[in-house]
Amino acid sequence: MSSYEGVIVSDPVLQSQFTQVELRGLKATYASAKSQAGKLTVGYLPPVMCKLKGLVGVFNEEQIKTMLSESIPNANEEIDFESFLRAYHGLQSKVTKKPTTTSSKFKTSTSFLKSTTTTLRHSISESEKASYVAHVNRFLQADSFLSNYLPMDPATNALFDVAKDGVLLCKLINVAVPNTIDERAINTKKVLNPWERNENHTLCLNSAKAIGCTVVNIGTQDLVEGRPHLILGLISQIIKIQLLADLNLKNTPQLVELVEDSKDVEELMSLSPEKVLLKWMNFHLQKTGYQKQVTNFSSDLKDGEAYARLLNALAPEFGSTATLETNDPTERANLIIEQAEKLDCIKYVTPTDIVEGSTNLNLAFVAQIFQHRNGLSTNNTKTTTFAEMMTDDTETSRDERCFRMWINSLGIETYVNNLFEDVRTGWVLLEVLDKVFPGSVNWKQATKPPIKLPFPKVENCNQVIRIGKEVNLSLVNVAGNDIVQGNKKLIVAYLWQLMRFNMLQLLKNLRSRSQGKEITDNDILNWANSKVKSAGRSSQMESFKDKSLSNGVFFLELLSAVEPRVVNWSLVTKGETEEDQKANANYIISVARKLGCSIFLLPEDIMEVNQKMILTLTASVMLWSLQKKTVVEVVAEESEGEAESENQ
Repeated sequence: MSSYEGVIVSDPVLQSQFTQVELRGLKATYASAKSQAGKLTVGYLPPVMCKLKGLVGVFNEEQIKTMLSESIPNANEEIDFESFLRAYHGLQSKVTKKPTTTSSKFKTSTSFLKSTTTTLRHSISESEKASYVAHVNRFLQADSFLSNYLPMDPATNALFDVAKDGVLLCKLINVAVPNTIDERAINTKKVLNPWERNENHTLCLNSAKAIGCTVVNIGTQDLVEGRPHLILGLISQIIKIQLLADLNLKNTPQLVELVEDSKDVEELMSLSPEKVLLKWMNFHLQKTGYQKQVTNFSSDLKDGEAYARLLNALAPEFGSTATLETNDPTERANLIIEQAEKLDCIKYVTPTDIVEGSTNLNLAFVAQIFQHRNGLSTNNTKTTTFAEMMTDDTETSRDERCFRMWINSLGIETYVNNLFEDVRTGWVLLEVLDKVFPGSVNWKQATKPPIKLPFPKVENCNQVIRIGKEVNLSLVNVAGNDIVQGNKKLIVAYLWQLMRFNMLQLLKNLRSRSQGKEITDNDILNWANSKVKSAGRSSQMESFKDKSLSNGVFFLELLSAVEPRVVNWSLVTKGETEEDQKANANYIISVARKLGCSIFLLPEDIMEVNQKMILTLTASVMLWSLQKKTVVEVVAEESEGEAESENQ
């Protein structure tokens, strides 16, 4: 395993978008440009940016100048390194909007959750905004804090103004995935200071990642400023996660009715939620004699015929021949919405949205229909048998969630929906390896999904094992075919080693006093105990499987030691009962995310003292603490340098 000095960025969300190799190269480019120009301003960036990887031949200087002026109008504004990174990453995200070319042969198509939340002109859909405002008004109207601001008027920019303090976004995450955030950790004063507002947004972004959102190109400052396109993009993802929560075989085993045999079940398990929704829609449409295949939530739904047939099949008691008989698409769309509302479906679309093919709103509308009337049988032998097959042991299920969210947070191209199914082609693991060990993958020897034949999958997975051995992962008697076969125990063990190495490498890059030596689990343990002791607390942990950790008190003392103001001790219990332990564990996770720790464990992992997850939690707090210290040191060094220059 090679060692190298790390480039540290104060915003961990921004840092996660680049590998260390990329950061070192960009740092050198920035320093060179600044040296040539004396001081680096926005106006000097276009000729520098157009030569950077991913932008060469894509945008010219004039286009880059125009795009930069949208976010930073003052061409004379001086740019620091972090702003330079933000500008570059923003331009990279816009490349995804250009037509696919042969140079992007290794880019994969992604689900809605992976799609960038920026647009070329930062335009927003007024129709989407109105729909999301209605959703927020409906689901958060009873909230005691937000009742002062709701209902909002969709015709105004109230949504973006209310979102600026972070409370609304945190509460919306809890609507989508209940109990993700311990609301005691949200700062809910009427007037928040900048620090408290930043904490709310940090908690929001880390929690959004933990439920499966992709927060590409979104930082806390973007939310504080209420940037409409970014806020709308994030809200869109959160709402979709809520609406599509049941579109998997674990939550809705009746979906097995959509397939014929066990091989089809495997394929169904690997599909993204929106593709499962399309499969469900076509399943019912085929029964009605509808000849077309619905392949998207846009053009295929514009004429309204698929909607009309679907609703007549699912809810014949509200059906009408008039819907299909009318030749006016707008009138048909209006009748469709009226019929859906009789099923208590939320009105996510207007007739215009259907006729114009609004992808996001059509997706939300179809998901609503599924939630209220899926038309699948709950009492058949196939469903019962499959439901029994799906019973996973609890720890494996939690591991799957943790590693899936960790992989998605790395910013790889492929979005992982079902860990144990999606890694079986080997491609996802190769992408992860390329992030953790840049340059380790021979992409010429890799085959990109979809892969029908078994041999390319085995070849991909053999390379995964080969690279693992080269970087000294423990892989005794393990072959690529074990991954292809979906060996859950092996997959979890492999990913745990990757996740652990990634965390230790980040710590090593930050911890200058390590002087090049490897960071060990024992170093993390000793650091945590030392930190708590130095804060005047008596708690200590003997190991990462110390059962006394189940009450959560040690971790709250550790969090308080690294940032004294972050823990409200009046909310902490002694953790003597299971209920109190869970309350403490929930609070620990939210407080850690509020600080800026990127963690994916669940309260049960703390309560049951899951050794792997306890280590990642402790390491994440250590990483945040060392990052904070490094940033303070850098600022101090820069201040000293400026003072010396002035004296000279």
